[in-house]
Amino acid sequence: MAHTQNHTLRRVLRREIAGTIGLLTDEEDFRAMRRYRTFAFDDHGAYLAQVEALLKTLAAQGSHTTVALFDPEEYAEFCAESGLEPDTPLSRTRFTARLAATGPTIPYDGQPLDQLVPDLVDEAVRRATWEYATTLLSRIGSCATCGEDIGRASFVRAAHLIARAVDTASPGDLHLVCSVSTVPDTLVAALRTEGRTEGIPDLDESEALELTTVLALGIATRSACGLVMRTTAPDGTDRVYGWRLRGEDLEPLTAGEVFDAYCTDMESGDLVSPESGVDYCVPPDLGDGGARTGHHRH
Repeated sequence: MAHTQNHTLRRVLRREIAGTIGLLTDEEDFRAMRRYRTFAFDDHGAYLAQVEALLKTLAAQGSHTTVALFDPEEYAEFCAESGLEPDTPLSRTRFTARLAATGPTIPYDGQPLDQLVPDLVDEAVRRATWEYATTLLSRIGSCATCGEDIGRASFVRAAHLIARAVDTASPGDLHLVCSVSTVPDTLVAALRTEGRTEGIPDLDESEALELTTVLALGIATRSACGLVMRTTAPDGTDRVYGWRLRGEDLEPLTAGEVFDAYCTDMESGDLVSPESGVDYCVPPDLGDGGARTGHHRH
């Protein structure tokens, strides 16, 4: 009787434990893991099918599971730094546990894997963009003239500009994108809200932090930088407008410039067909410029 009760209690307790699965999202990463003898899979498609089946089983049992992006190179580095033998399930489990605490993760809510995987990759790209921009900002240092920390001051300025830009949006959905031309890559961050009403918007803190950091990098380095807003009113009308960074201010783009920016593929440079029923327009006035950094580095 006591044994049965203990077994039942353990089964109940298992539902209280959150778990993480490290996922190999692409074929190349999967092939890299096949060099380990203890990695049991030899077909990526079959592996993904088994992962999805496991996620469904855990969800049916009432377990909360998150999915993390498993990077074989990071795994090898982790094992080398930790003195672990990489060709063991235990080492892979310890690495996955670290991913759960520090890496990009996506909660499994029953969505199909072909929807979860792109979301997970997007989350990883977002995290990498933010970390890279943060690192660059921290390395800029202080203004040689006034001693002000350029990265910190630029972040404050960026936060002010984004708040002013968000204030221009009408009620409804909002999508704000910032792109900064850096070497070797262009950094892009986005902020989305749905069903926004009048008053203080309910923003995703992580997205807001990433967007602010990327814009701050543009301000601090005087890089080519643009901010484009798309709003969708409750009646379904879409408006697109934007600004370019000029010094520490946002300068309005013309309707034609917004059209060109929104209808050009950022990676290939190819033209993208404009959407019907979308108004490409001049942005509302942002009002006063607000407090500037005051540094004279550039």
